[in-house]
Amino acid sequence: MSTKDKDGTLPPSVARVWESRQRPPRGSQLELSQERIVAEAIKYADSEGLPQLSMARLAERLGCATMSLYRHVATKDDLLALMLDTAYGAPPFPGTRVKDWRAGLERWTTELLGVYQRHPWMLQIPTSGPPLEPGQLSWMECGLQMLAGTRLSATEQFSVVLLMNGYVHAGTKLSPNALQMPGETQDSMPQYGHILAHLIDEASFPVLSGLVAAGVIDAPTNEFTFGLQRVLDGVEVLVRTRQGEHTA
Repeated sequence: MSTKDKDGTLPPSVARVWESRQRPPRGSQLELSQERIVAEAIKYADSEGLPQLSMARLAERLGCATMSLYRHVATKDDLLALMLDTAYGAPPFPGTRVKDWRAGLERWTTELLGVYQRHPWMLQIPTSGPPLEPGQLSWMECGLQMLAGTRLSATEQFSVVLLMNGYVHAGTKLSPNALQMPGETQDSMPQYGHILAHLIDEASFPVLSGLVAAGVIDAPTNEFTFGLQRVLDGVEVLVRTRQGEHTA
């Protein structure tokens, strides 16, 4: 794929991510390079959080002047785009067509969740549309491969992968225990039910108050897995419907 965005359809930072994929790594591990800058920025965001990341702090960690970074990364937006693209890593079993679409898609979704758990800051970077960077597109390609053996139409396969990707984003943001910020442990995080108990009263929230009193909110459950199975149940109904239409 050409990385020359001649008609200007790609955001500049995304276009530069594609261009960086075509350039071979340069220099040693100790020499300042785009790859080393991005790797250090990811480590910093993992440990300190994205809001704390600045070009000045990154330069201090790398032992160089701030302006030296701009010879390799043009803007802060470019740095964030490169970090996001790199942090995704390789998707599970790329280039492989699986026999069990549901097991494959479940693994795909669970491993994508793992990416966000390792790098919670990824969900703090604003997105303005569907994936465009090569790292995200490789995950989309892998998700589509999970559905290649079904009777779903191409449009339906694409919609399912977008649905699963959206579920991971929503599930990680809404689940109280799905993600932890840097420096937090499960013991140090206030339990959601405990917080609600101080915010609501039985008269205004009778059902929710009952759940809090019964300990349901803070019970050791995995909301992400429960929701994932329900979403997959719905996709399976569609898959079986299409199979029935084919054999009828």
